[in-house]
Amino acid sequence: MKHVLRVGPRRDDRLRWPGRQGGGEAAIDSDARSTDEGDPRSAAVTFVTTEHFVLQGARAATVAESTGRANMFLAAVSGGLVALGLVATASKLGAAFFGFGLVLLPTLAFVGLVTFGRALQSSTEETEYARRIALLREYYFEHAPEIVPYLLSVPPAERLHMQRVPGDRWQGYRTVAGMVAVITAVLAGSTAALAAILIFDHSLAAAVIAGMAVALPALIAMIRHQDSAWQRAVAEPLRHSED
Repeated sequence: MKHVLRVGPRRDDRLRWPGRQGGGEAAIDSDARSTDEGDPRSAAVTFVTTEHFVLQGARAATVAESTGRANMFLAAVSGGLVALGLVATASKLGAAFFGFGLVLLPTLAFVGLVTFGRALQSSTEETEYARRIALLREYYFEHAPEIVPYLLSVPPAERLHMQRVPGDRWQGYRTVAGMVAVITAVLAGSTAALAAILIFDHSLAAAVIAGMAVALPALIAMIRHQDSAWQRAVAEPLRHSED
């Protein structure tokens, strides 16, 4: 039996190694065939899934920031009211109590207003992230239609509602910004009631009327501002990077 010793690259070696003779043409032909197919490139799939992960992380960060700011605000309100109660006990509702209250309550109301503004900004940022995630899901359904029976798929007009953005007409009172708005309105009303007690010689009716006249309009204004901000965020076109 004769053994034949082969010298030089084999046919399949030339196809396997692009740097050797004939390999470059084979690699180009293979890339061309993969490009002509309807399936997305592996790099595109990697970019899309990474972007989805990053957007979901950014959305969670906005929720964490809103929660942290709300906790700081509630801690300030709790500490301030405890201090106000101690002053009321020590001064027996004297001039020191009213002076301390008229300084503390407006300050807490201002902190609440600032917290409401930042929580609303975080909420609108979360809305934009949710819209971008919904846009990426269109890519999944378009290029992998076999996954449709296993994933939640709704019409485009309902995609944000499935993510609770922005929600029904009472959703504004269930958000972090809505909760801060309610407490801030109560603090503003309490400031007006305390001032009315001094002006109208400790009249309870005047304090109640003044407090309600300030608290209710302030609450309605903040909730309407939040609703309009949501509507603008949903209607605004998605911003693309300028890089």
